[in-house]
Amino acid sequence: MRIVEIEKVDFEESFEKSLRPANLDEYIGQEQIKKNLKVFIKAAKKRDETLDHLLFFGPPGLGKTTLANIIANEMNANLKTISAPMLEKSGDLAAILTNLEDGDILFIDEIHRLKASIEEVLYSSMEDFRLDIVIGSGPAAQTIKLDIEKFTLIGATTRAGMLSNPLRDRFGISFRLNFYTQEELSLIIKLASNKLNTKIEKEASFEIAKRSRGTPRIALRLLKRVRDFAEVEETHISHNLAKYALDELGINEHGFDELDIRFLTLLADAKKPLGLSTIAAALSEDEDTIEEVIEPFLIANGYIEKTPKGRIATRKSYEILRFQPQGLF
Repeated sequence: MRIVEIEKVDFEESFEKSLRPANLDEYIGQEQIKKNLKVFIKAAKKRDETLDHLLFFGPPGLGKTTLANIIANEMNANLKTISAPMLEKSGDLAAILTNLEDGDILFIDEIHRLKASIEEVLYSSMEDFRLDIVIGSGPAAQTIKLDIEKFTLIGATTRAGMLSNPLRDRFGISFRLNFYTQEELSLIIKLASNKLNTKIEKEASFEIAKRSRGTPRIALRLLKRVRDFAEVEETHISHNLAKYALDELGINEHGFDELDIRFLTLLADAKKPLGLSTIAAALSEDEDTIEEVIEPFLIANGYIEKTPKGRIATRKSYEILRFQPQGLF
C-alpha cells in the first residue's frame, strides 16, 4: 500500500502512526465494527470490486483514521488523505478525484466541514464515478461530464448530525465508534509499550487506561508522557510511577484534567442549566471544543446531562466534587 499524505502531520501524529495496528486482527476494540468490516472487505475482494463508501463517526481519538489505514491495507489499495477544511474550492477536490487510480481509497477527515459547493462535487463522483464540471457562468455556462476511476470514499466526523442528508445517504456503510473499556485500553497500552521497548507493569497499564477517558489517542499520549518520567528515573513504568506521573500531569483518577474540573464546577456552582454559549464564555473555550472534545466523555459516563434548558451536572458529578445539589434532582 502506498499512502499519500496531502496534509502535514505533527510529531505527536507521527508517534501515534508508529503505534497503529496494520490489520483488523491487530486492532483492539470496536468488535462488532471489525466483524462487519471483515465481511464487507472479503465480499468486495471476492467480487473484485471497490469497497462501498464508508462513514465513521464518533468522538475524536477513537480510531477512525486508524481504521481507514487498515481498510487500505486489507484492500491492498492506495490511500490518500485530506482534511475537509483544506479544501477551499470545488476545483481542489476535482483535482484530487481526477488523479485517483482504480481502487484507490480517499479519506476525508472532518467531512462535516466541507463547503456546500465542494460537497456537491462528491454526489456524482460517489454514485456514478463521474465529475460534473461547470465551465463559464450564466446562460453561457456548460457542464462537462468527466469519468473518473472507481474509488472508495471514507469519511470521518465527530459531528454526524452536521452532515447533509444527500451526502449521508450516499454512504453505503456507516459505523459509530464507541468509547473503549479499561481492559481494551490497558491492552493497547501494553502492546504500545512493547513497540516502544518500554517495560510496564500490568497495574500501571490499567492506571493509565483508567485515566484515558475511554480514548486510545489519549492513552497513547499519556503513555508517552509517563515513559518520560520513567526514563528520567531510569526505571520501568511501575504502578506507583504511573500514578505519580499522571498526578503531576494533572490527570485525576477519573480522567479529568483542569478544564474538566472547571467545567463541572461551573455547572455545579450554577445550580441551574447553562447554555453552550454561556459555558464557552465562562471557560474561555470555543463551543466546538466543548461539544466535540469535553462533553462526549462526560455525557457517556453520566457526569452531565443535556436538557432542553441547557447542561446540568448530575448527582455523580456532585458526589465527585463534594458539592451539595440544590433543586436539580
